[in-house]
Amino acid sequence: MKRYCPICETSAEEFKPYGVAMRKDAMCPTCRSVERDRLVWLYLTKQTAILNNTHIKMLHIAPEQIFQKIFKNLLKDSYISADLHDENAMVKMDITNIKFEDNSFDAVYCSHVLEHIVDDKKAMRELNRVLKKDGWAILNVPIVNIDKPTFEDFSIVDPIERTKVFGQADHVRNYGIDYKDRLEESNFKVNAIYPDDFLSPQEREKMGIGDCGEIYFCTKDK
Repeated sequence: MKRYCPICETSAEEFKPYGVAMRKDAMCPTCRSVERDRLVWLYLTKQTAILNNTHIKMLHIAPEQIFQKIFKNLLKDSYISADLHDENAMVKMDITNIKFEDNSFDAVYCSHVLEHIVDDKKAMRELNRVLKKDGWAILNVPIVNIDKPTFEDFSIVDPIERTKVFGQADHVRNYGIDYKDRLEESNFKVNAIYPDDFLSPQEREKMGIGDCGEIYFCTKDK
């Protein structure tokens, strides 16, 4: 079956391999989106009308190249991307110490970042703080321990050992079944959305979604 990228709307015989472990059939050769990007895009465009509102103010953490381009074109000056290390981001920022006032943003997008952050709970609280009361956030992470709690060991600092334990040298934990609880402890209401909640097996295969995890759609717990 030919692959189709719903983000850039192009077709390919297959997607390219991607990742430290080199997942096959993962990255779109045109826009470089990976499985989780395509899943989120399909959710936002097919299951919600969120992106129809071009007046929202969005904070985008560790911006994916294709999403930064889309969101910036859509939201203009209401879009801000931030990262501590990526020079392509608009603002240099540590998400455990966000330099914006309370209730600054209508939307926050932060995908596959928190597994890199030692004090992830502080980062979650900061993301909640800057989110408006009626705003939304997508805070996705890889869930490695699908039937066990989150595992973290900050004494593991050797890059080789971290790769063995956490899958990447810059990861500091393997999130587990308690990830939703951690978000809720930071004053988020959380809705976990799974690929098969709104995509057929055929759609998932065609668009290279596979088993790429869940979408954690969050709102501020009032």
